[in-house]
Order: sequence, then C-alpha cells, then structure tokens
Amino acid sequence: MSDSIAHAIEHVRQQIHAAEAAAGREAGSVRLLAVSKTFPASAVQQAYAAGQRAFGENYVQELQTKAAELAALDIEWHFIGPLQSNKTRIVAEAAHWVHSIERLKIAQRLSEQRPDSLPPLQVCVQVNVSGEASKSGCAPQEAKELALAVAALPRLQLRGLMCIPEPTEDAQKLAGQFALLQQLQQELRTAGLTLDTVSMGMSADMAQAIAAGSTMVRVGTAIFGARHYHS
Repeated sequence: MSDSIAHAIEHVRQQIHAAEAAAGREAGSVRLLAVSKTFPASAVQQAYAAGQRAFGENYVQELQTKAAELAALDIEWHFIGPLQSNKTRIVAEAAHWVHSIERLKIAQRLSEQRPDSLPPLQVCVQVNVSGEASKSGCAPQEAKELALAVAALPRLQLRGLMCIPEPTEDAQKLAGQFALLQQLQQELRTAGLTLDTVSMGMSADMAQAIAAGSTMVRVGTAIFGARHYHS
C-alpha cells in the first residue's frame, strides 16, 4: 500500500510539472494538496513518508481525529469542506488553512475562535463559479465584498479564492469557470488585497486548472484511490 501511495504522489507531481511547463509557468508554482478525506491516518502517514506535507479534509470530526492522531508530524492541515457555525471552533483550533469561507459569519467565528498562541489562520473565500444550487460558495458578484470584509478580520490571513467547478466534459465551459475565478482574484488585487492563492483543480481537471492559473490543486483519488463512503 505504502509503495502505491508514494508512486501515485510521484506520478501526480510529474503531471503538475508537465502542466506547469505546458502553460509556460515556473516549475514549482503550483502546490499539491493531498485530499485525505475518508482515508485513515495510516494513509496520510504513507503520503507524509513520500514527502507530502499539506493535506485536505472535508469533515470536521475527521480533521480533528487525524490532527490529534498525527500531532507529532509537521503536517499542514487544510479544511476544504462546507463549514457550519457550530463546528468552527474545532477548525479554528486544528487547521492551518480553510478554503471554504462562503459567509462572513463563518469567517468572524473563525477569527474569534483562533487561539492567540497560533499563527493567523490562512483562508480562502469559496466562490460558486458554476451557479449550481447544490454547490457551496458565495455568488461571484458577492466575492469582492466578502473578501474585503474577511481580509479585515484579526487572526485570519486572506490568501485568495477557491472554487469547485461543475463536473463537465465540456473543456470550454470548464475553462470559463476557471477564468471567472482568476478574474475575481485580479479584481481583488486591484482593490488592494495581497493575494497569492488560487485553489482550483482536482484529479480530473488538474491540467486545465493549472493552465488557467491555479496555484494549488486538491488531489485525492489520484493519490489514495477510490473513496469508500460509510453509509
């Protein structure tokens, strides 16, 4: 098992480097976030042994359990799932990053609950670039106002934007959704925010996301295999 995870990480890294080169981007300009949701702490340890340090979790309880179990390792935990108000304290205490801020109330709670003893929580505003009712994220037209409000909060550092596009075989449609996030990021920079992170792209659309300017891809299946959800 450990060999297969190590090989998978190496393969994904090669794909990222190839996509960076194809897009005329600097090698190493895209970070790999290994999405370990539903996989055991032992799988995270195997990926860690292969040199991976940043891991993404979607479920608060799972983040809390794994962060405690693997506390001896210098892992950077990213929370990337929908976050409810009553769960913010756990995330504020256990995570280094939160990618899924879609409402000011959630950001305010994270800001209030982030322990003073820890560095600022690194955050991204999630934008619903596809307009699907089932998707999390703020509406594109609300992104600027939300981002400016989040950037002003203490104990948080706004790093950029995140999106989950509509799963589609239509390359043009996908490119349009990625381009929208990039455009919003540029507008925020013009408005005076210092941002360095565009969190977009997953196992299936990583190359297109990198071509569109992603700086962090969130890859789970291509590293850990198919997910087993407990019903």
